[in-house]
Amino acid sequence: MSVNELTARIRAFADARDWGVYHTPKNLAMALAGEVGELLAELQWLTPEEAGAVMEDQEAADRIRGELADVTIYLVRLADVLGVDLVETSHAKLDQNELRFPRSVR
Repeated sequence: MSVNELTARIRAFADARDWGVYHTPKNLAMALAGEVGELLAELQWLTPEEAGAVMEDQEAADRIRGELADVTIYLVRLADVLGVDLVETSHAKLDQNELRFPRSVR
């Protein structure tokens, strides 16, 4: 599924529930921050080694996937409401970062 298809599905989901009135940029950004916090909570007290292996534990992996999905849904919805093309803007930002942070010489 493409980002555009995901965006359309999320938009339809919100529209079917009349959530548009609540999906203001501020509210969506706050919800996104909350979901990122929930993702962080899953990793907060893990050692670097434990965090690197978190997906090997089925229950932890399910929670991580769920939080990543929530973050993605709110991010995609926020971008949709703001009229931002996430793929286009991500490529533009990567272009800027390639200039700002030169390749390592090894």
